[in-house]
Amino acid sequence: MEKFTLKGISFALVSVLVIGVFAGCGSQTENGGQTENSSQTEHSNNNENTPPHDFGMESSNSQSPAPDSDDEAERGMQTAELVVRFGDGGDPFILHLYDNDTAEAIARHVGTADWRLPIYNYEGYENWEVMQYYDIPSRYEIPSNPETITEEAAGTVYYSEPNRIVLFYGDGEVTGEYTPVGYFDDTEEFHSAVEDNPVLEGWGNKIVQISGGE
Repeated sequence: MEKFTLKGISFALVSVLVIGVFAGCGSQTENGGQTENSSQTEHSNNNENTPPHDFGMESSNSQSPAPDSDDEAERGMQTAELVVRFGDGGDPFILHLYDNDTAEAIARHVGTADWRLPIYNYEGYENWEVMQYYDIPSRYEIPSNPETITEEAAGTVYYSEPNRIVLFYGDGEVTGEYTPVGYFDDTEEFHSAVEDNPVLEGWGNKIVQISGGE
């Protein structure tokens, strides 16, 4: 009876040990799986927080290419313009200015105050019917670099000393010492505006208005 009891106790202890060993292995396996999953999750999170440029992609903070200096210089040298109206209620026409000191001075003066000038013509002179002039007040200093002009295209504008702007609204053949200032687009509307400009009531002259903008 005693022998049977000892054998029973020994068998029970062996069973407990075996169960403990299997339980420990299962725990290690489970912990190993959790560790692997945790490592994968951390790696995934690290990828999400990695800046794009670390993977060869262009960063959104990368600098844009510098502007082309040649394009900027070309834009800076574009010809200036003035707005001209023939008559107080006339339509605006663009006077395209040449790049010279005379045109620059005229534009600068007009920029400080619009000009409203009487119109005169060279009646009795050859080609007087295709040209007119406007006298600028003497308080404005305007440099000039005259050259001998023998033929004038319709729409061209010149400066004549002292302080006179000459417009050819038709083709002309007039020899004179003029400084080129600019030109109007030679259109039917331009011709009509110049020729149909009414005489200002109570003054006896036609009027031209020159401004830096509309």
